[in-house]
Amino acid sequence: MTTLQHPAARPAEEGGPPGKGRPRSPRPRRRRDMALFWFLIPGIVVLLLFQYLPLLGNVIAFQDYQPYIGIMHSPWSGLKNFDVLFNGDEQFLHALVNTLELTLIQVVFVFPAPILLALALNSLVSERVKRWVQNVLYLPHFLSWVVVVSLFQQLLGGSGMVNLFLQAHDMGTWNIIGNPELFKSLLTSQVIWKDTGWGTILFLAALSRVDTNLYEAAAMDGASRLRQTWHVTLPALRGLVILLLILRLGDTLSVGFEQILLQQTGVGLDNSEVLDTYVYNHGLIAGDWGVSAAVGLVKGMVGVVLVLGANKIAHLFGEEGVYRS
Repeated sequence: MTTLQHPAARPAEEGGPPGKGRPRSPRPRRRRDMALFWFLIPGIVVLLLFQYLPLLGNVIAFQDYQPYIGIMHSPWSGLKNFDVLFNGDEQFLHALVNTLELTLIQVVFVFPAPILLALALNSLVSERVKRWVQNVLYLPHFLSWVVVVSLFQQLLGGSGMVNLFLQAHDMGTWNIIGNPELFKSLLTSQVIWKDTGWGTILFLAALSRVDTNLYEAAAMDGASRLRQTWHVTLPALRGLVILLLILRLGDTLSVGFEQILLQQTGVGLDNSEVLDTYVYNHGLIAGDWGVSAAVGLVKGMVGVVLVLGANKIAHLFGEEGVYRS
């Protein structure tokens, strides 16, 4: 008498479906995903050529590098190029102080701007109006810094629209473009105008995932719109805010090379020199390649340490941070 068996109960060697006794072969999965692997190859090549391979050039931070004889034949100088960091070089200290000041200003004013704008856009009832406003606010992000600086000069320069209007009404003029005292405020306003709209994308995506039942429950408990924002909306953004803040710490010593370089001649190096322009002016312009490489190397190492430290602190407070250890 033949006993019938359920197909799932057949042994693996009889052609039954793979179970615990026989792991699924990875070959079909690799064959299925091969097209995706081929699409990854160009991105990996670009990453290796333009991100990782140039890291080898940091060796000139320990050399008396001369471009016409190359890295292989330039004499070694040890830690001599790092003297400007530890011996109090005046130009380097000016650049460092300006960088830290701009970083603090941008963390206080620029970083929260996309969050506040996303909350304001999220409160709009009409989806059509919301999309129109978003499209308008995204546009400045796609303008180059050359165009942005030109627009601000045409608007706020000595012969710009604002001063022409003031002169036409005998109201004097405002010295904004080229004023060293207002330079950091000008840089901050330019960054806010250019990138705030684009920065709302991630926050709006996070807000779209908030369960509307939470708002309804809070409203039934008598919570006002402000308290709903404080107890429902902001907690939903907390993880994203911490993630972006940690990543921002990695760029603490980078505060807008192109933007500052385009406006540096009008206010002088004492008020506008930052670490990125210091590297450019001493490397490409003055030919002091070793010192510039040393400053850039230390700047990158400080960014890595800040990211790792901030990520560890986030873990201590129960947040995921950039990655989980």
